[in-house]
Amino acid sequence: MKYIISGGGTGGHIFPAISIANAIKAKDPKAEILFVGATGRMEMERVPAAGYPIEGLPVSGFDRKNLLKNFRVLIDLQKSIVKARKIIRNFRPDIAIGVGGYASAPTLKAASRLGVPTLLQEQNSYAGVTNRMLASKASAICVAYDGMEKFFPKEKIILTGNPVRQDLFNVLPKAPEAFEFFGFDPAKKTLLIVGGSLGARTLNQSVTAFLDEMAQSGIQIIWQTGKYYIDKAHADAQKYESREFIVTDFVSRMDYAYAVADLVISRAGASSISELCLLAKPVILVPSPNVAEDHQTSNAMALVNKNAALMVRDADALRDLIPATLNLIKNSDKLTELAKNISLLAQKDSAGRIAEKVLEIIRTRK
Repeated sequence: MKYIISGGGTGGHIFPAISIANAIKAKDPKAEILFVGATGRMEMERVPAAGYPIEGLPVSGFDRKNLLKNFRVLIDLQKSIVKARKIIRNFRPDIAIGVGGYASAPTLKAASRLGVPTLLQEQNSYAGVTNRMLASKASAICVAYDGMEKFFPKEKIILTGNPVRQDLFNVLPKAPEAFEFFGFDPAKKTLLIVGGSLGARTLNQSVTAFLDEMAQSGIQIIWQTGKYYIDKAHADAQKYESREFIVTDFVSRMDYAYAVADLVISRAGASSISELCLLAKPVILVPSPNVAEDHQTSNAMALVNKNAALMVRDADALRDLIPATLNLIKNSDKLTELAKNISLLAQKDSAGRIAEKVLEIIRTRK
């Protein structure tokens, strides 16, 4: 059987897409899987690195600040629709799966028009425009949060959770080899600050503002700055960096970092939250304000409302984030409570459950 998986633009779309492909392969070893992404976006490198072919569409997002630039966007969108239709006709898939992102709109629209069944995977608690637009023609919509019937037809919704990187679960919590990797003391509390591969300016500025207090707190710190901010972070933290205060642009072993962490500071992307739920990690979420429909705040509040995480707004982070962090990491009872509650929200084997639904749709059609 043949499968098209379309979407991307960020790791939050690409990692789930690859996880779904791997789960399909596990259930259907002879599966032919073709990805369709946006030319020039990160999926054009990450997907081939994972062992799958990919076609690129010349599609991009609308510029909401400069409307004149959208003339070119509309031309590229029309080209993408034509190319997507050609890809569907040539590949002749049994199903098309959309994970959100620029490329999924023309691809799944073309698939629907050519009679190919479609399945959507929505990562966020506030559904993206693309998936909302494609929902009426979809056979099923796999979601990660309760209450998504406000965006999608209730009868099509399946609560599966978000597929995550499986390598994170190969190391046990508090594994000795994880502490050895960082040179940390297992008897001390450890804070992990994660800004993503590109970094998060607000998180980095918040840390810089309280370097004295953090260095004197008696905790161990892994500060992942992202590649754009590492030089300034090294300059600011030069006198504080030590065996117990690691400043790095990239954490090569996130499985070890999560294993040693007693508390995490993170943005509120859907994939990150899914990982934190499955790993049962206490977290302070700082939603990015620079995302469509402010969906990261919706993601964070879904946890906060169930006492499964704390949230500090981006606008308040410079003043409040680190003081709140240093108070929380010393409160073992609260850390235990947050860990217990966030673990209750974990959706296990999400990729496998999505793959099973994909196969069910194909079997029903055949």
